[in-house]
Amino acid sequence: MVVAAFFLVFTAAVDGYAQRARRGGVEKTDIIRAVRVEGTNRIEVDTVISYMLVKPGDAYDIARINSSIKTLFATGLFSDVSFRREGDTLVVRVVENPVINQVAFEGNRKLDDDDLLKEITLKPRTVYTRTKVQRDVKRLLAVYRAGGRFAATVTPKIIQLPQNRIDLVFEINEGDVTGVRRIVFIGNKHFSDGRLRDEVQTEETAWWKFFTTEDTYDPDRLNFDRELLRRFYLKNGYADFRVISAVAELTPDRKNFFVTFTIEEGERYKFGKIDLRTTIKGLDVKALKGSLSVKPGDWYNSNKIESSIQKLTDTVGTLGFAFVEVRPLIRRQRGKRIITVTFLIREGPKVFVERIEILGNNRTRDEVIRRELRLTEGDAYNTSKIRASRRRLRNLDYFKKVEISNKPGSASDKTVIRVEVEEKATGELSLGAGFSSEEGALGTIGLRERNFLGRGQDISVAFTLSQRSTEADLKFTEPYFLDRNIAVGFDLFRITRDRTDESGFNLRTTGFRLRAGYEIIEDLTQTWRYTLRSDAIRDLDSGVSPVILSEQGSTSTSAIGQTLTYDKRDNRFDPTEGYFIRLETDVAGLGGSQRYVRAKVTAGYYQSLGSDFVLSFVGEYGIVHGLGKNVSLADRFFLGGNNLRGFERGGVGPRDISTDDALGANQFYAGTVELTFPLGLPKEFGLRGRVWTDAGSAFGLDRTSAGVMDTGSIRVSAGVGLSWKSPFGPIRVDIGIPIKKEGFDKKQLVNFTFGTRF
Repeated sequence: MVVAAFFLVFTAAVDGYAQRARRGGVEKTDIIRAVRVEGTNRIEVDTVISYMLVKPGDAYDIARINSSIKTLFATGLFSDVSFRREGDTLVVRVVENPVINQVAFEGNRKLDDDDLLKEITLKPRTVYTRTKVQRDVKRLLAVYRAGGRFAATVTPKIIQLPQNRIDLVFEINEGDVTGVRRIVFIGNKHFSDGRLRDEVQTEETAWWKFFTTEDTYDPDRLNFDRELLRRFYLKNGYADFRVISAVAELTPDRKNFFVTFTIEEGERYKFGKIDLRTTIKGLDVKALKGSLSVKPGDWYNSNKIESSIQKLTDTVGTLGFAFVEVRPLIRRQRGKRIITVTFLIREGPKVFVERIEILGNNRTRDEVIRRELRLTEGDAYNTSKIRASRRRLRNLDYFKKVEISNKPGSASDKTVIRVEVEEKATGELSLGAGFSSEEGALGTIGLRERNFLGRGQDISVAFTLSQRSTEADLKFTEPYFLDRNIAVGFDLFRITRDRTDESGFNLRTTGFRLRAGYEIIEDLTQTWRYTLRSDAIRDLDSGVSPVILSEQGSTSTSAIGQTLTYDKRDNRFDPTEGYFIRLETDVAGLGGSQRYVRAKVTAGYYQSLGSDFVLSFVGEYGIVHGLGKNVSLADRFFLGGNNLRGFERGGVGPRDISTDDALGANQFYAGTVELTFPLGLPKEFGLRGRVWTDAGSAFGLDRTSAGVMDTGSIRVSAGVGLSWKSPFGPIRVDIGIPIKKEGFDKKQLVNFTFGTRF
């Protein structure tokens, strides 16, 4: 009985062991004694084994075998991997991925091979994988779509070579540019589709838009358009505005997009009560109300709130409070459609600048960047000064990109400022051509380097030739002389002007000028100059006026002068808002043959009337007074042409009517009232109209003779004009009619200027 029981237990144990062996147990025959790798050419066998999770001496485990296969595939070195057993040997069969011999592109015309090669990850002498090539195809398509070519296709082709090498060829069909056929707005009640199209950057395709790429579809630009719409509505009082969706639908032929913005305008709000509060002891908020740009009763404008925050921050900072934070508390009263704003001024966290890191300046020296920063190591961190620093660096025009950020420093009260720039070319070779009613046909050639040797120095040489003048000059400017915020420079010049038509003589001027300029306060600058020049009046016509004849020959002038400018315009070249005033004075007599005092004041005011209408008022007055001797012809004022339209240059002022020669004047004044406006054409045309009225007079003469007329009466003209920001340069045409004039004045119906640089 005992023997029978023992036999049953032994039989059960043997059966259990056999079953465990069949399930991958630890029987000696399931141990891997060796690993053999087949199919390798350039990859070492030990490298293959190093990636495996099973080694000789390990048990044969299906789970670990499967993991090893996945690991080998994940290396990207193999296109196929398989395992099999031959007795106690594990055989690993691999097929290596080929190595790329070269990468080529076919069919690409708009983008160069080098530009495309930068976008892909597969390069010569790298391992080819299907995953990588699919990723590169997607990247190439993205590049073409960013350029507006959504119909582009990219097909990869492989050319087999010996020794498991391949040539990879991307066959490209670039297709046509995918334009935006139509931009539609849904939900707009207060602004028309045309008005909103002017606000977004994306434009509708038209036959004349061959100088712009804004009419091609770009998803990034579309996202920016959403933000532009939001800013526009918030600026105009629609505080509840939102863009519900911005959808671009591709036409079946893949040639155009239909873009649809679905918006919700909401109600229009006005500013209600505006208040100032502070938690800072000793700060008088009543004195800060002048810094606010918002007023009760005005339409709500988010830009004015941001402007008020910046002005308050700057003003409080100048009062000695370095760590301030201005937070607007905005409360909507939807029933009354008003928004009350309380500006809360409180102490901000005390953070100091530990270090300033400058990155990306391969050519420009660190000190050129640092001197534009409004903060240095050890200063209190100030966001308004960061904004000012960014603006000053961008105004240098040395960099494509300027980014200023900060990161935590070595302690909680310290920060590190990172200034990252991307440099651009600052050398310029310029050729110019043009025509004006004053100079006739003209041409110019110049060479300029605005960042000489990376020091920020500006050096240029230029030569201009026109039908009525020639000019050659050499200029050099050191913007920070002796490491101070003083721009010092010099000019060498030689100018010949033909004034035969208006005055019967030629004027040749040769000399040099030394100058130094600096910023007194924000927007207020002053420039001092010393000029030494020689003026020669020659080539007189027969029968020229006795006044001009008496001045024939050469004179020398040694003068010191200054220009004081206060400029608050939003744009110095094409202003729409703001004002400026400029005072120029010169005193001659520090040597030389000429002695005089000369002054000129110019001022202008610009006001936007909305919808691209700009009203401007510009006036100037000049006077020159001889010191013990008469003022020479070269130093007198000539009025007409660009500064008094409707009259020729020198067409107004003292004139010898017996010879019809303009003599210039010791005093003049001129003023302009002008309204510029859109013509209802698409913005990309760059065309604007204007109506204007000019008034002025020139009078006063030291030397006179019989036949000289000098009434000093006011002249008035009016007219219309057209401006075109053409691809070839700015073009201005004015048609002016004198309304009040003298009988001896010289009229000019059309004043035309055209010029370009390329």
